[in-house]
Amino acid sequence: MLLDSTTLLAQVEGDAGGAGAAGGIILFVYLVIAVLAIAGIWKTFAKAGKPGWAAIIPIYNVIVLLEIAGRPLWWIILFFIPFVNIIVPFIVMIDIAAKFGKGAGFGIGLALLGFIFFPILGFGDARYQGT
Repeated sequence: MLLDSTTLLAQVEGDAGGAGAAGGIILFVYLVIAVLAIAGIWKTFAKAGKPGWAAIIPIYNVIVLLEIAGRPLWWIILFFIPFVNIIVPFIVMIDIAAKFGKGAGFGIGLALLGFIFFPILGFGDARYQGT
């Protein structure tokens, strides 16, 4: 069976309202999760004595995370090296968890599910213990 150009360019007509509503709900949920994650990181930075607004500035937020974790600034280069950039965030997040009195499991949670664990860290009762 051969396909002609009219078959390939055919459009399906019908009610697309359901697809649009589902897309709107998904977008809303995504935005809520993003706002919660940003608020959690913002609050975590503030607890550590760093400016909260740094949470929304790309690259600078990684520098602040390194400062909170107690790692040297040159580690930012490691975030740009393939395969190394898979391991380094886990190390940094485990260090951040330790600075707030949490265990390595919480640090792994920060690395994998930051949108859940950063609000817990930021809005919870954990205190920054510093260096």
